[in-house]
Amino acid sequence: MLVDTGANVTLLRTDLAQKLKEQLIYTGPNISLKTATGEKTEVRGKLDASIECGSRKFHHRIYVADVTDPCILGLDFLKKFNFTVDLEKNEIRTGGEEIPLFSASVQHLKSCSVLAKKRTIIPARSECLIQGVPEVPEQFRYAVTNFPSQVSQKGVLVAAALVDLEREAIPVRVLNLNNKPKILDEGVLLRPVNQWWISSFVLKNFLEDNIYRHPWIILKYLMKDNEQQ
Repeated sequence: MLVDTGANVTLLRTDLAQKLKEQLIYTGPNISLKTATGEKTEVRGKLDASIECGSRKFHHRIYVADVTDPCILGLDFLKKFNFTVDLEKNEIRTGGEEIPLFSASVQHLKSCSVLAKKRTIIPARSECLIQGVPEVPEQFRYAVTNFPSQVSQKGVLVAAALVDLEREAIPVRVLNLNNKPKILDEGVLLRPVNQWWISSFVLKNFLEDNIYRHPWIILKYLMKDNEQQ
């Protein structure tokens, strides 16, 4: 279970919701959630459920969607039941009860290197997702990709990523700033940069005109829109 103060609603993963006895309230097909990266996730429905947190159970309406985490406690849940989030002590509190965010058995988040899973051609002046594989020991599950001391060379920027070692492939976002396609060979080290860029996935609704099928043409659409304005 993930506590996310940046999430406006509380979410439950679809496969887990299907195992519950609670009646799923289906929502319209046009209802979706917007992630922090600007991408959209379809809402499968909502249901009234009891969430056990600490020694208490809280009755709350949650949304069902295809998310990675089993359950995400959002700001709506935290506000409704007067939770206090203490980042210094890594705990949340309500009704005088202190609930640790990390159990004693969980190790601190590690950093690791990620290698390109296969040879990939990144189109010129485009942003896309590629598959990577972690180059880390298996003593822990989660890690964050290493940051280099300098910006990535050859005009290709790599975004930092949270790595789940139980997955066969790690999605890594890359941006080619060059006017020519760039080739990332299999096994090449993907180095995230210490800088941010405004993602074209955030700026443009890529469900429009089926752009989501061809993410490398989004930048072209953005440039076209700017010329028309």
